[in-house]
Amino acid sequence: MNKIPTTFSIKDLENLSGIKAHTIRIWEKRYNILSPERTTTNIRLYNLENLQKLLNVAFLYNSGLKISKLGKLSNDQIKQAVKDFAEKKADKNYFLDELKLSMFSYDQFKFEQTYNVMLSEMSFREVFLDVFVPLLEFIGLQWLSDSITPSHEHFITSLVMQKLLINTERVQSIRPDKSKVYVLFLPDDEIHELGLMYVNYELSRAGHQTIYLGPSVPIGSLESIISCYSDVSFVSYFTVFPTKSEVDTYLEEIDSKILIKNNLTLSILGRNAREATFRSERIKVFNKVDDLLNKMIE
Repeated sequence: MNKIPTTFSIKDLENLSGIKAHTIRIWEKRYNILSPERTTTNIRLYNLENLQKLLNVAFLYNSGLKISKLGKLSNDQIKQAVKDFAEKKADKNYFLDELKLSMFSYDQFKFEQTYNVMLSEMSFREVFLDVFVPLLEFIGLQWLSDSITPSHEHFITSLVMQKLLINTERVQSIRPDKSKVYVLFLPDDEIHELGLMYVNYELSRAGHQTIYLGPSVPIGSLESIISCYSDVSFVSYFTVFPTKSEVDTYLEEIDSKILIKNNLTLSILGRNAREATFRSERIKVFNKVDDLLNKMIE
């Protein structure tokens, strides 16, 4: 079982900050940037405060400040310098670092503060694409290196989903002005819905009526929607299910039972969707969300 990390190795710091371990050691030795603890075998261990300071120093360094100058500043001065710099210009790297820190400390208030500042300077669409998406990609990579735990991922993902739902509700309060209805669903056993939720937000924002069914929807249950609407198009996202070996079988089934029968189309996204070899004029695979949206929002 994974334990929630309270200390980090220098390799963890490299993964989380983007600063090479060799450079961290130099900064530590020459400029006293960090003060790690050491094990009985002389291995460096860094706490959350060290991580926060390194992220702040890396932000200022990448913004053009010299490391020799930063090494002379106190922790409070470094924090203030980061805030002053970020207030002058909406810097997405700063926001990304703040959200990382909120994740590691499970600090929802910090997340909300950062989110509200972002919204004062950017649209929600920019926040999602330029900050939330890189954050989620970062989390995915850290999963592979065991630098974070499932609880970190769930904490941040639930907060991002919350914001997505709130903004989707806002745009859906306006009456749709287009006739086509998009039905968004995930296949049986598929539960990774954040990408599909964002597509739902964008389609609603563009004035389309959407019917969002969410995760793990059986193919047969789609029939009841067709009886209510004549101009329907389906959208789905294959992340984990159907599995790579089952994708073609699934597409053949939905094509024969739903699409051919009613002369309808299905657009699909996700890494497992790209494994499909089954071809049908009614099924379109998209590599990127933007490609799908550009096709649908014309």
